[in-house]
Order: sequence, then C-alpha cells, then structure tokens
Amino acid sequence: MQLIVISGRSGSGKSTALHQLEDEGYYCIDNLPAALLPDLVREVSRGEFSHFSGAAVCIDARNAWKDLENFNTILDSLPATVKRQVLFLDAEDSALIKRFSETRRRHPLSSETTPLAEAIDKERHLLETLYSSASLVLDTTQMTIYELRDAIRQRLLGASDNSMSILIQSFGFKRGVPADADLVFDVRMLPNPHWVKELRLKSGLDPQVREFLEAQAMTGELYSDICQYLDNWLPRYRDSNRSYMTISLGCTGGQHRSVYLAERLYRHYRKHYPEIHVRHRELQ
Repeated sequence: MQLIVISGRSGSGKSTALHQLEDEGYYCIDNLPAALLPDLVREVSRGEFSHFSGAAVCIDARNAWKDLENFNTILDSLPATVKRQVLFLDAEDSALIKRFSETRRRHPLSSETTPLAEAIDKERHLLETLYSSASLVLDTTQMTIYELRDAIRQRLLGASDNSMSILIQSFGFKRGVPADADLVFDVRMLPNPHWVKELRLKSGLDPQVREFLEAQAMTGELYSDICQYLDNWLPRYRDSNRSYMTISLGCTGGQHRSVYLAERLYRHYRKHYPEIHVRHRELQ
C-alpha cells in the first residue's frame, strides 16, 4: 500500500494538500497522532480499503513532542510492503504571519503569552525531524492554491515506478526564482519582445512572438545548448532514482522569452518523457 504523510508549519497549505489527495482517491485523515501510524496501516491494509489509492495523513506540531522526535523510528516500524512518502510544506515567516493576519485564524501554538511570530518559530523546531525525513519539500510562499494542487499532482503523484515526472516552467526574475526549481536557465540575454510595441501585450504563446524570437540567431543557439545539457543529464537524474525534476526558465517579466522556450522544450521532450508538464507562472 501507499502511505503519504503530510507535514509542515501551520498556514503552509497542508489542508489544501490533503484535500487534493482526497480528490485523487486517497483515504485521508487530518491531525493523526504519529504513534497511531502502525495501527492505521494495519487497518487500511484490509480488503475493504482496496478501492482507495492509498492513505494520506497530516501530522503537525499538535502531536506529542516525543512522537515527533521518534518519527523516523515509527516510520521504520511499518511493514516493508508500505511505500511511504513524506511531504513537507513550508513558507517564509513573513508569508505565514500575513496568512494568519488575513484569515484571523489562531495559530495552534500561540497564546496570550506566546505571540504569533514566536509560535511560528517554535513550530519550526518541533517539526525538524519530519523536515529532515521528507522525500519532497515544497516552499509555498509564492504559490497559489491552484499551483500547490498542481505541484501535488505533478511532483508527488506524477511519477510511476522507474520514471521521472518533469515540470518545465517559465517565470519572471522580477518576482524571484521559483523555490521549487531544480535547474534554472537565465534567458534574459535574448532580444526582448517587450520593447517591440506590437508584441508588448502578447506572450510567448502567440505566433508573432515566436516568429520574432526565431528570427534571432541567438535564440536557436541557446535552445540547442539547453537541449544538449538536458539530453546529457536528464537520463542520469532518472537513473539515480530521482522521481521528479523542475526545469525553470526565467526572463525579466516571465511573459515572452521564457514562455517561448518553455513551450518549445516541452514540445520536444514530451516525445521522450511521457510524464512531463509545462507551467507559466506569470501567465496564471
């Protein structure tokens, strides 16, 4: 059976992740005491639960602190037949504080004597063991709910055995490099369609922008160099049992050059990697 453990600091998107897994057919439980994981596995291994894709549980800082410290021991006690993954969600402190302020929710560790910022910092230390055990860590600081749900599908569930799920995404450096990027290619040296009046309000998805960029010799050279790198190293990442890879291409605003190259790479590599996706961060 498959077991997915979701953890992370409050406000980072754990509920969204759990709801996504429920939509994907998983038997889901929120705020499970970590000590009950072996009992849960025994229960859902029964035939009555065979129609579920697996089990997903959320374990957070409200657990007994000794169980959090002994989390790896609890995982190791599970049967070898259990395929387990640990997803850890986090975000910058400033983003977490803003989210709690906007929703007026109370942080589970805050109190009259423990202010929000202190509770957020305390939670980080309590969950250190789960963070170090994670098979996938996602920083949701700049993610929308929809981007997080996409990341769950693509990076946690996307890859089957002996395969690698690939996400090719475009972005704008003015909003920062995506936190989940594994490989980053800076394409700002290409001529910028933004400075062509007729192209400014279009994107790299439009044929006029494609024609403009393909007329530049530098575009073909850059595309070939990126392909040469990926052709050489993607198989090696896959052979090292890497289950996911995010390839990010950035230009200034994330509207033209990076979008064009991301689409071109996606069209090329989908012939070789069936579990490949494309996302344009600034066009969403």
